[in-house]
Amino acid sequence: MERVAYYNKLDTPAELSSAAVRNRDFKVRSTKSTYHLDFYQVARYFPESSEYQYRFGDNSLVPNEPTFVKSRPIRGNNSNSVLLKLDSVRHFYTVNDPYPYDKKKDLLVWRGAAHQPHRQHFLAQCYDMALCDIGATDNKLETASYRKPFMSIEKQLEHKFIFSIEGNDVATNLKWIMASNSLCFMKRPVYETWFMEGTLTPGHHYVEVSNDLSDLEEKIDYYRAHPEEALSIINNANNYIKKFYDHRRERLISLLVFERYLSQSAYSI
Repeated sequence: MERVAYYNKLDTPAELSSAAVRNRDFKVRSTKSTYHLDFYQVARYFPESSEYQYRFGDNSLVPNEPTFVKSRPIRGNNSNSVLLKLDSVRHFYTVNDPYPYDKKKDLLVWRGAAHQPHRQHFLAQCYDMALCDIGATDNKLETASYRKPFMSIEKQLEHKFIFSIEGNDVATNLKWIMASNSLCFMKRPVYETWFMEGTLTPGHHYVEVSNDLSDLEEKIDYYRAHPEEALSIINNANNYIKKFYDHRRERLISLLVFERYLSQSAYSI
């Protein structure tokens, strides 16, 4: 119930506008997506007359009315953004890590597209660091000088340190990093999903670096010299992610979040 209340912070009745969708209309949509399929797996248990708002895709703003979303800003009043486990095939997957921490390379690794200014800044600041193997895999002109070949997750797991950086909203690699035997480095997150990124504690679940990345080399050096602390954080991260593996409980929580939404909202002309 603590998780239900975290995902759905609606605590007073709220009216929906005429833009609300009836459940029967959502079910017969001809266009299917991973968002649609995940949402349907919850919505199908509720009456066809149920009404709600939903917004699929990356969400960096809070809607004006209670709305089901995949992601929301962590700070500020975000109660109108009601989280469900959406686009799960992209965001909630893990890879078996065959490498013990002490057998991994003493380097920090990152690969990805850098369409956003903050990712381009990360490349500009850290590309030439001796202890980093980072590179852009997109074809943007702005990142041409930071281009490196694609690196699979399996290859990235050969490194002790893996960087996680948000894109349009959350970082898609955060979950598999925290499930691995590698240490996650990242800035304090701005957005959150069903993974409850807002509850992650720096120094306990991950290594926090400053927004300007000026302390990244210092943090890498520190955890290279203190493997026991690195292993403790990795263990905490592994324990954190375990609760998301209980599929029966995950479904129950989703249903309760949906039920709470319907009980706190009403359609209004």
